[in-house]
Amino acid sequence: MNRHERLGTLLNLVVEREQLHIDEIVAELGVSPATVRRDLDTLADQQLVVRTRGGAAVHPGTGDLPLRYKAARGGEQKARIAAAAAAMVSPGHVVGLNGGTTTTEVARELAVTDRLRQHEGPPTTLVTNAVNIAAELAVRAHLRVVLTGGVVRPLSYELTGPLADLLLGQISLDLLFLGVNAVDAELGASAHDEGEAAIGAALVSRARHVVVVADAGKLGRSAFARIARPTQVHALITDDQADPGVLAGVREAGIEVVVA
Repeated sequence: MNRHERLGTLLNLVVEREQLHIDEIVAELGVSPATVRRDLDTLADQQLVVRTRGGAAVHPGTGDLPLRYKAARGGEQKARIAAAAAAMVSPGHVVGLNGGTTTTEVARELAVTDRLRQHEGPPTTLVTNAVNIAAELAVRAHLRVVLTGGVVRPLSYELTGPLADLLLGQISLDLLFLGVNAVDAELGASAHDEGEAAIGAALVSRARHVVVVADAGKLGRSAFARIARPTQVHALITDDQADPGVLAGVREAGIEVVVA
């Protein structure tokens, strides 16, 4: 495990358990106490954890993990979800992507899909509010990348705020891949941050077909701000670790389920 992966794992442990002692972290990660102290100091400097006597506690302002740390988690599952998503895209489609690690993987898969790369007609258009996605795809000649306006949110690299309305009110999407923090058969799709949820909702309102892309850990849960009602979601792509009972509830809500 490299330092980047270790920091991500450590931050995730602190967020999940709210408070950890150095001895617990040593046992979990198999590294020295000195390494743990340095890592905790790094996370504390970034205001992601609060150092305590002999360990660390979750920072009061940490509602979600920063994208740079989440990227190391669930890579195999996200790759399978991304491949299933890319299979839904036809050349020339206008595709929406909000921010997040799963939608970033979808974008990367679209960048290397031969069916899109070898198409000789109009390019596939990707509309996104995620600065990192736009930066990665800008050099792909077979993709036309459209970036919404807004103010960058540091945790997720997403543009949020009313400036996005200037663009989103004027376009239509054939397909939207929606990254979420939580999805539930009764409550719908939601996010921790209300600004991100508002942009997601605006994208949903402009899309003919809405597909939620979410790993199993996000299913059957709720978050602070709703993005879309269940009736606004047409399909869910998730991984094979998903609870069958939760998936049954999603299907009963009229949402197609794809297990990758």
